[in-house]
Amino acid sequence: MTDWLTSSAEVDWLTLSTEVAGCTACPELAAARSHVVVGDYPPGARVLLVGEAPGAQEDATGRPFVGRAGQALDAALEAVGLPRAQVAVINILKCRPPANRRPLPVEMANCRGWLDRQLSLIDPVVIVGLGLTAIAGLWDGAATAKKSDFVLRLLRERPLTAGGYPFLATYHPSGALRYGPNGAPMQALRDDLARARTMAAGGRP
Repeated sequence: MTDWLTSSAEVDWLTLSTEVAGCTACPELAAARSHVVVGDYPPGARVLLVGEAPGAQEDATGRPFVGRAGQALDAALEAVGLPRAQVAVINILKCRPPANRRPLPVEMANCRGWLDRQLSLIDPVVIVGLGLTAIAGLWDGAATAKKSDFVLRLLRERPLTAGGYPFLATYHPSGALRYGPNGAPMQALRDDLARARTMAAGGRP
């Protein structure tokens, strides 16, 4: 693993983005999308945030987390001293599901190859899963976990990995917003982003 993005990795990211843009593995999603939302990858990013799937505004702009949830995420990042411009942000799915429904297992499986290549190229120090769908799609222990294991309050307290990387489970900004900007879930999101910042600053074990 390398700590910093190389020029060859930047070229590889652009190549990957072009390939993803032509994906038609999920015909329903491909037919309805305006853009494939590959993600944001600033050079040298040590923290990777992973959400569920693009929403309407993300589909319209081609960028992840630009709607109301994105604004909440940006505010949470700023509050803990981790600027959005310094973190990589992607989704499990690269195309918007109809009516923002939850991604289907087959869709997540179809996108898994792109996700794995993104993890390899970004090579983060720590990954943060935003919401239970993203957590289920990333956590190395998800396949053997029981349904009762998927409790966010409990997952936040456990040492987890995703693709072999240290992995933090936390709330999706849209879910946290339902309890208000000062509610417990939003504070938990800020706390977990602060943990990710500390872990990234410490480098790799």
